[in-house]
Amino acid sequence: MHSPFPSFMKQALLATALFGASQAFAADSVGLVLYNAQHESLTKSWVAGFTEETGIPVTIRNGDDTEMGNQIIQEGAASPADVFLTENSPAMVLVDNAKLFAPVAPTTLAQVDSAYRPASGQWVGIAARSTVFVYNPSKLAEKDLPKSLLDLSSPAWKGRWAASPAGADFQAIVAAVLEQKGEAATLDWLKGMKTNATIYRGNSAVLKAVNAGQVDSGVIYHYYSFVDQSKTGENSKNTKLHYFKHQDPGAFVSISGGGVLASSKHQEQAQALLKYITGKEGQKILETGNSFEYAVGKDATSNPKLVPLKDLDAPKVDASKLDSKKAVELMTQAGLL
Repeated sequence: MHSPFPSFMKQALLATALFGASQAFAADSVGLVLYNAQHESLTKSWVAGFTEETGIPVTIRNGDDTEMGNQIIQEGAASPADVFLTENSPAMVLVDNAKLFAPVAPTTLAQVDSAYRPASGQWVGIAARSTVFVYNPSKLAEKDLPKSLLDLSSPAWKGRWAASPAGADFQAIVAAVLEQKGEAATLDWLKGMKTNATIYRGNSAVLKAVNAGQVDSGVIYHYYSFVDQSKTGENSKNTKLHYFKHQDPGAFVSISGGGVLASSKHQEQAQALLKYITGKEGQKILETGNSFEYAVGKDATSNPKLVPLKDLDAPKVDASKLDSKKAVELMTQAGLL
């Protein structure tokens, strides 16, 4: 039996229904509330595309990974947040362990390669960043580069490298070392770092210091250099990047995560936001934008200037097992925090 409506009329009716639903949603609320620990400009691009496509408004509240993760735990079921986005996965694990996430929709999980999401399905990867060793070639010859991140705890590296241990970025790297090498080896490495490393506040400060020749090298995430190069290059022109590869802890790829709060009163719309970010349009923003983070969607392409993810030979680390609490405890014990 033929439908009384031609297909184009069906599509128009569906679009009208969706628009009406989003308008009603906007009228009785501030829209979705997004707790955002990702880079503000990247999240703004995702939200702008999502709102344009769906008509659903999103209110963004910005903070850092650990701060917002702990805030969600403190707020519990009373949290106004609908969605949580992070730069690194340990903050997602923190919230997940508190059982505050709703399961991610299967259609959304299916959009992301299994290497970039936890098996639990309680949250999902939205982007990724690689650990790199940045160095000043006028200070450090290529033949003298460390073979492993763990080499940096040896006496030969005293005063020759820098890091920003207070930030969530570096703490995610420590959590990965802990997962791979265990507590004793991680603590030994951190004690060596306390002796050897020059401490800065922020990866950008580390990059600038290496560029200026204040220190020979540093451990950062890859995109700090690529972002600077895409602008003036003034803070990276005297540096090169070394990729450890060989599944070394220094080749760790940190997953940026996204999750829907179980307490959200807007489950359908919140799930739709995650689906957009991990889908074709959301991941395209990573390819064409200026964040220089890796796309993690199936068949998604990252910015062509980046070393392909498959060539990084990163260690296989279960993101759901990254223990940020224990990492911070060990860093405190080593005198780094």
